[in-house]
Amino acid sequence: MLRRPKPTDSEADLLREQEHFLTSGAPSAASVVRRPDKRRGEAGEGEGLSGENEGSQRDVVTIEDLPDQLPSLTPAPPKKSRFKASRVTFEDEDAGERLDRHDTHISAVLSRIVERDTSSTPISLPAFTGMAFPKVLHRSETSNQNLHIFSSTNTFWKIFFLPSIPSSSSLCSVEPAAVSGPRLVSGQGLQGPHSSGETMRIHVENQAKLQAMSQSEILEEQKKLLSQLDAGPKIVWRGCFWLPNCHFHLQCYAVFTTMDVSVNTEEDLPVKPQKEWVHMDKLEPEKLEWLRDLPEPRRKGTKKAMQARFDFAGTLIPPTEDLPMHLGLHHHGEEPERAGYSLQELFLLSRSQVIQQRTLSLSTLANILSKARAGEYMSVLKGSVTSTLLDAGLLFLLRFALDDSVEGVMSAAVHALKALLVCAEDEECLDCTFSWFRGLASFPLLPSAQEEEDEEDEGLDESMKETAKEKEERKSDHEVARQDAVKGLLKMKLLPRLRYILEVVRPSPRVVQDVLEILTRIARHSSSSATQVLDCPRLMETVMSEFLPTSWSPSSQSIYGLPLSSAMKLLRVLATSGRHACARLLNSLGASERLSHLLSAEPNELLLEPTESLRITTEAYRLWAVAAGYGQACKLYLDLYPALVTALQSVHRLPPASDPLLPLQLQRFLALLSLLTQVTHTAGCHQELQAGMVSSGGEECPPPPPVSWGHVTGLQTSLMGHLKGFIKNLDDPLQKDGSLTLIPVYLVYLAAYYHQLSRQVLPHSLIFFFHTRSSSVVCNAQAITLGPEITNNLPGLACTGWRNRPGLVAPSSPFPLLTGLGLLLETITGIHKGLSSKVGLAVPLDLEIARHASLYHQVALVVLPWLLPGSEYLAHELLSTIVFSKDFISEGHSGGPEAVELGELKLHEETQKDTSPSLQTVGTLLREACVQLPSIRGCFLTHLAHLESSVIVSRDALLGHNPWIKSHLLPELTGPILPSDWPFLPLVSLYEQAGVSDGGGLAVEELPQRALQAVTHCLQWLLLLEVWREEALKVVLPVAKFARLSCVFLCSSDLFLERPVQRLTWGLFRLSTKLDSLDLNVPPPGLASFQDLYSALVSQYEAVSFGDRLFGCWVLLPLQRRYSITMRLAVFGEHVGMLRSLGVTLEQLSIPIERFTSPPEDSLPLLRLYFRSLITGTLKRCWCPVLYVAALSHVNSFIFSQDAAAQEVETARHSMLRKIYYLTDEVLLSF
Repeated sequence: MLRRPKPTDSEADLLREQEHFLTSGAPSAASVVRRPDKRRGEAGEGEGLSGENEGSQRDVVTIEDLPDQLPSLTPAPPKKSRFKASRVTFEDEDAGERLDRHDTHISAVLSRIVERDTSSTPISLPAFTGMAFPKVLHRSETSNQNLHIFSSTNTFWKIFFLPSIPSSSSLCSVEPAAVSGPRLVSGQGLQGPHSSGETMRIHVENQAKLQAMSQSEILEEQKKLLSQLDAGPKIVWRGCFWLPNCHFHLQCYAVFTTMDVSVNTEEDLPVKPQKEWVHMDKLEPEKLEWLRDLPEPRRKGTKKAMQARFDFAGTLIPPTEDLPMHLGLHHHGEEPERAGYSLQELFLLSRSQVIQQRTLSLSTLANILSKARAGEYMSVLKGSVTSTLLDAGLLFLLRFALDDSVEGVMSAAVHALKALLVCAEDEECLDCTFSWFRGLASFPLLPSAQEEEDEEDEGLDESMKETAKEKEERKSDHEVARQDAVKGLLKMKLLPRLRYILEVVRPSPRVVQDVLEILTRIARHSSSSATQVLDCPRLMETVMSEFLPTSWSPSSQSIYGLPLSSAMKLLRVLATSGRHACARLLNSLGASERLSHLLSAEPNELLLEPTESLRITTEAYRLWAVAAGYGQACKLYLDLYPALVTALQSVHRLPPASDPLLPLQLQRFLALLSLLTQVTHTAGCHQELQAGMVSSGGEECPPPPPVSWGHVTGLQTSLMGHLKGFIKNLDDPLQKDGSLTLIPVYLVYLAAYYHQLSRQVLPHSLIFFFHTRSSSVVCNAQAITLGPEITNNLPGLACTGWRNRPGLVAPSSPFPLLTGLGLLLETITGIHKGLSSKVGLAVPLDLEIARHASLYHQVALVVLPWLLPGSEYLAHELLSTIVFSKDFISEGHSGGPEAVELGELKLHEETQKDTSPSLQTVGTLLREACVQLPSIRGCFLTHLAHLESSVIVSRDALLGHNPWIKSHLLPELTGPILPSDWPFLPLVSLYEQAGVSDGGGLAVEELPQRALQAVTHCLQWLLLLEVWREEALKVVLPVAKFARLSCVFLCSSDLFLERPVQRLTWGLFRLSTKLDSLDLNVPPPGLASFQDLYSALVSQYEAVSFGDRLFGCWVLLPLQRRYSITMRLAVFGEHVGMLRSLGVTLEQLSIPIERFTSPPEDSLPLLRLYFRSLITGTLKRCWCPVLYVAALSHVNSFIFSQDAAAQEVETARHSMLRKIYYLTDEVLLSF
């Protein structure tokens, strides 16, 4: 029998098969029939057959060979059709209709195609293989895959087989021939006139094959068919199968059981559909499942974290709470049995096409943010809600929602944005402290995170680097918002949209209030943000015309056309950003005219609600106080002087304590006193400015204000009488709280009055303690980082719950009274020198006062590193008057150095050892340091000279030089003015100038002038602090002290060899070796790791030490057994050459040798290095005594240890013993 060619056959195999076929004489499977030429009337082969065979003869179509020559373009003879005679035509038939009826063009075919629905058909990609072509799939090799037409998921199966499935009850009673099946089974689908006979022939052939097969072969073929069917729904079916391994058809009766079939009947559905129900003619069980009862929520608590869900009010719903369905908190999302919405679901709902859903989701997010700001989720939620929402893109979501054309959605977005940006308690806290000393000043709410330098700018010249503005413009909105939320919103054009909402949309009063509060928060961000608010086209004009009109009539319909206190507060915050912004508000935008209209009448005459009239007049006084703080709006003081006197007289008509308007009345009166304080400061500068204009010709000096000292002197008597009255009211319980609220502001006013009266410089007195604190009485740098909902890109003041917790700004805090009283005492003692001794505030000359001088000094040292930007003048005064004053270091002139010397002498007698080289003792060094205190002060002030401009600005603000003040907004809060390790400042500065460069070696060849003197003064001050003011240096970690003192050796090749430096560094080293808290595993501040610093120290020692004992002690200190092994490996591995010059003795080191030898070393690589250095003679006792003893002790302990160890350790131990056997060094063998 001839076989078919295979793909693997070669050409020789094909030729051999062809020759075998020709020699066998077998008939070919196909014959070539020549097609006749109809145009010539030729008859083809087989055309002369009789009519009997004509019907059964098949038409064979062949492709004629292409001609070698192209056909001629001349007209050919007309074609003759051989089928034309067999067609019946009528004369009256339209030729066009006949053409359309017989048209077989592709357009006619495609127009009658009806596509099958394949939307539910699964699409599966072929699996990836390493073969060049996919493997041919045989049905016999498939099992339980949807690769055949009988699969339950196959469309062919569903369309052609499922409609013809008989019921299971009829299978047993109906004969196989009578079962109606699909066309393929009955034979109707077969082509040809004798299809039924072909079916019977196949059946007979299959029966014969089945009879010839054994029972086991039949079962095997049945298993193959079952394996090719799906494991899903199995049905009862009778059909015709094609066995893949046989060349015949098999008609069988197979009964398959139903497995995992989910047949939905009406009894299984949650409801029984009715005919009259709309759109219920087609059952959808998966949708009707939502009509079932929800499963019960969990009844027991769990420690496993669960997704937080909130109700529409923003309240967190516990997982175990079962709420009724009518509340609308159940939905078709995840966990349908739990009520409430997750943050992810609210985000999805906010982009819904349904207006109500968008509005509801945004309102819910606003409520969640408000509760998160109030700290209600701290104890129940893990992480920060605000941070999570910002990371998810809340800013962009709200910004898109602001552009919604539906006012309800837009209003909800405004409310959510206000809840995100504005903290109501922060604003209340700032308002309550406005009248305190320096209460006008506040820090900008800028993110504290510093940007990293771009990698693209590394290595470029300063002129080639991009500016900060260019980098900002190049960043995307997402990058800007991730670093600074407010700046990101400004970049997304928030201000023009808010202007459109106010001017065109004209929303409800609540939305207007939210917009104004958002603008206020943006203005607090920075001076540049405040400038953008002022520069936004028509924004401030709309605010002034609609919410601060010059005339109005009471109306309950809308707040448009009525003055609002929130709008006046916006002007006040904008004015705080700078004197130029304040001048624009007063002059260009007409704020001065608004102040005249609001403050010229009593609050009850303003045709407003009582609470609103008190609030807006309070904000008007505050705005005026800010303007007077720049020396502006002083002419208004002359115009409204009668109204101000009338307002002052109303202090005697304050309502009783039970009146709800009393807090607003007190705040209004406090704002009035703040205004008078600032006007007094401005008037006190009039004479100085007048003289300055005459001497300078009016070029550089600011013009004198219109108010002079004579305009304010008349108020002092009246205010002094008020103060006396409030002090008497302290005995009355009903008036005590109100009096304590007003007295501090009176004290601040009197201090300003007397200070401007005298125009004397502040004296050198201890009263600085009372006001040596941040210039912002609210901002707490530590509290900002502890706030639960304070994020890096959206900082705040962390004043949540400030009324109910102890603190400086709490209502019961004595802080405002102490600062006001201290300021007044400082002023009057400066005027009357004789009062200093009476109140105990002068330099401690009296013995009773001198007894506490050291305490004052310690307090000044503790306060100094806590001063924040804006208090540079206070820091300068502390350094100039107290910190370096010998009068406050009583130990220097009361036997302190002698006591230290006696202590050292006693230690020497007990140990009978020379604990240091033959240098002067620490007592002598302290005596010299006390003598050099003025020079030490000059050294530190020189290194702080870069703060001179900040000191001048801070001085003008503190002393009330209002015409020179540029802004009431304090510098950016990047940390304290002085670092906690400021006593090391000269040493660190010298290292930065001349220290080790990146490529190794010194950055400069010679030290700057007077470098030795600066280092000496720095070391003297450090020694003094270490001995007598140890508490002041406790804020500096011991590892940080060691790292800073290491600069003595790193900043120069010979600085540490100078005798003054040697003496002082020896003294500091002896003090540092007594500390057991030195932990070198903690990275020093400013360094990545201590190992990097030690590597630089060792390299410097090898290069320039010349065996110096002090440098050697410094290098040996980190090699103690308790510290990291990395440093010992570096010495004995990479820097083994330094062992020859490390000749520090045990007596000079003043560290017990047990700290180097105990416990025994367990690092096998280090032990091998120890052994190698001993055997090779690299480490000798005469060269390096300390490390020689340590290495010998560890090697001995290792070799002669009896403890069980791993095989590698035992092998190393035996190897060392064998090498010792051949050792010739008698000295080493003796150990």
